[in-house]
Amino acid sequence: MSKTKKRHWACVVYPDSAPADWQDKLRATGLACAISPLHDADMNADETQKKPHWHVILCWPGPTTYAVAKGIADSLHSPIPQPLESVRGYYRYLTHKDNPEKVQYNERDIVCINGFSITDFVELTRSEISGIKRELTGLIRSLGITEYGKLINILENGDYDVAYYDVASTNTIFFNTYITSIRHMAMAEAEAVRSAATARKRDEQDSGLR
Repeated sequence: MSKTKKRHWACVVYPDSAPADWQDKLRATGLACAISPLHDADMNADETQKKPHWHVILCWPGPTTYAVAKGIADSLHSPIPQPLESVRGYYRYLTHKDNPEKVQYNERDIVCINGFSITDFVELTRSEISGIKRELTGLIRSLGITEYGKLINILENGDYDVAYYDVASTNTIFFNTYITSIRHMAMAEAEAVRSAATARKRDEQDSGLR
């Protein structure tokens, strides 16, 4: 292990031993990192609960020694780091995406630091792009987004994986049309309510004249 050199490493961080500012420490390294949702519901084979933990992906711009990776892990009070053969595969493990027998965590809760984006490592499949589109249309509805620019601003400034911004920015016509349609439907519904209220008031006035 001491002679191993890899660009990508992974480590596990425990809430009860990590420094309070451990994510700030990661940001200060300048490394692109991805942090899993807190795994606080995992079970051992004997059905006892595992210790809560985060999985962390650490990405260097070039091959890096175990000693350097261990230095980062030590600063987080983390056990020894492990080299990664597949960033994509481990990224999916952050939420147990390919392990249906395990607790499933929400991909939206993955924290990406210093520009980490899974799209830098692999092209998204059509199915994954469709999944992100569905999540973004749900976000548009839940937040009442009425302008495409607002969607982009939210994705740029919020804690969203860069993949969400990439999908939104490369499918401008789709999202702009969808947002415009949502806005027009809301306006039509509001107009229908106003028209119904006006008709009801007119009927009441007519009844009073009889």
